Amino acid sequence: MMVTRPELTGDLGAVSSTHWLASSAAMAILERGGNAFDAAVAGGFVLLVVEPHSNGLGGDVSIVFHAAERRETRVVCGQGPLPAAATPDRFRALGLRQIPGSGLLPASVPGLFGAWLRVLAECGTMRLGAVLEPAIGLAAAGHPLVPDAARAIAALAPLFRTEWVESGRAYLLDGAAPPAGARVRNEVLAATMRRLLREAEQASGDREAQIEAARAAFYEGFVAEAIGDFVRCTDVLDATGRRHRGMLTAADLAAWKAPVEAPASLDYGEYGVHKPGPWSQGPVFLQQLALLDGVDLRGMGMGSGRYLHTLVEAARLAFADREAWYGDPDHVPVPMAELLSPGYSASRRALIGELAAASPQPGTPGGQRSWLPRPEPDPPPALDADWMAQLQSGMPTVVLAATARSGDTCTLAVADRRGNLVAAVPSGGWLKSSPVIPGLGFPLGTRAQSMWLEEGHPNSLAPGKRPRTTLSPTVVLRDGEPFLAFGTPGGDRQDQWTLESFLAVTEFGLDLQAAVEVPTFHTDHFPSSFTPRGCRPGLVALEATCDPTAVEDLRRRGHLLDVVPGHSMGGKVCAVGVGAHGFLRAAAGPRGRQAYAVCR
Repeated sequence: MMVTRPELTGDLGAVSSTHWLASSAAMAILERGGNAFDAAVAGGFVLLVVEPHSNGLGGDVSIVFHAAERRETRVVCGQGPLPAAATPDRFRALGLRQIPGSGLLPASVPGLFGAWLRVLAECGTMRLGAVLEPAIGLAAAGHPLVPDAARAIAALAPLFRTEWVESGRAYLLDGAAPPAGARVRNEVLAATMRRLLREAEQASGDREAQIEAARAAFYEGFVAEAIGDFVRCTDVLDATGRRHRGMLTAADLAAWKAPVEAPASLDYGEYGVHKPGPWSQGPVFLQQLALLDGVDLRGMGMGSGRYLHTLVEAARLAFADREAWYGDPDHVPVPMAELLSPGYSASRRALIGELAAASPQPGTPGGQRSWLPRPEPDPPPALDADWMAQLQSGMPTVVLAATARSGDTCTLAVADRRGNLVAAVPSGGWLKSSPVIPGLGFPLGTRAQSMWLEEGHPNSLAPGKRPRTTLSPTVVLRDGEPFLAFGTPGGDRQDQWTLESFLAVTEFGLDLQAAVEVPTFHTDHFPSSFTPRGCRPGLVALEATCDPTAVEDLRRRGHLLDVVPGHSMGGKVCAVGVGAHGFLRAAAGPRGRQAYAVCR
């Protein structure tokens, strides 16, 4: 396997993200004396400016961190809950069987801003102005438009001119879609961030008080008021082909604060692996590890047919449990301890045979039973414009010539010389999700689309409940000491692609850069978390750089295969960590030619 770049090493700090400007901004904070938390917040705000097709200030984020001085690993949940008015009956009254993937109906409380501020307040050292400055500067002065964003804007330009006109003001240049590489600005977004900062600095001279004042300005002040007014008074064309108002209110924003939680964790040999809880898909990574623990992966050989088959079958079993059991644990009981227990994992591991399983089913932890909802697509809208087809897909990717381009979601990981680790996956509130809100410069997210209108399921829609998100960063300790932090874009596939890189490091000794470049594969056996809930039962997608003998072995084992060009999948695994002799290290996946790592 040819590796395109070296693993970077240094002793001041390590950063990797899906955009070079975010990585540069985070490293600049480290060079000014900030810690990993300060750097991650600065980089996270830059991402929402320079990757508007993948995330935004109205979106959400999942963050896992390790604070070295406290010797504790925690999760900050930036997945906001559903509005108090959101009930299955409200959607059914509109004649819907699914929650649409665009518009205002699927909007939940935007959690990204509150989550980043919680990290800064609890673990950071710098003032809000210092970490907001790079993002404000890029929004106001401009930044080069990346190709995926340019494709998205071009595909949606007719919608932006005629329906989502505030989005047209934000993303079009003189009414036209800007080309890749053009200097683009979002001066309204810059003004929103400046006002948040100004209100914070006017409220107090104290660092923590300023952060709290900014949070209040967003969730209880002018931002919440503008969101509430827009959602209440505006009929928005969405994926249904009709116009709807949303359910989110200013009171919903005011009632929410980003929680800090204990992670879902698993010991895998000498490694302690930490993920967000079952309000995310994060534990599916742990379930796959629990299934593979005790399997002789090294004896199989990395990339062999048996190796690929074993990982695919483990993924199918783990994702079956995700579909049946995961949901917001504040609202439904989730048997997480049993799902990760050695006895349960052993019983599930025994289901992995020599041939592909035709129909993997969820387990019965503790003798309990759940069920797998079946997607019920709504009739297609009468409008057959290309941009309507884009709205019907709830993912941020834009489909051109029947090919889904990479670019869904973004990620960021930071390590510093003190041993602090941060991994985050921001998403939601992308330019395809809903119209830009007048006076704010950003759209709302659509995460409620991941929930079911059928009642009685752990991920059924309910007021105040967190939608099960796909956002799944990871922090790993080795013998209790900081080791790795990583994440990737990729929706439902995140915890398959990052698992492949993790095993390349821990089982086969690859350095970080080689690990993020291993040939990628995944299964889409179960319904997507995004409308219209597509799936490809029994199929394994893999890059053509996989060993041809392994590909043939998979066919013999009964797998249906979709072989795609090498390095063409959407994953951009970004990883940092602590390596030999105490050096920090960083790597960025080459897919999409956009992710960038920095080390000093």
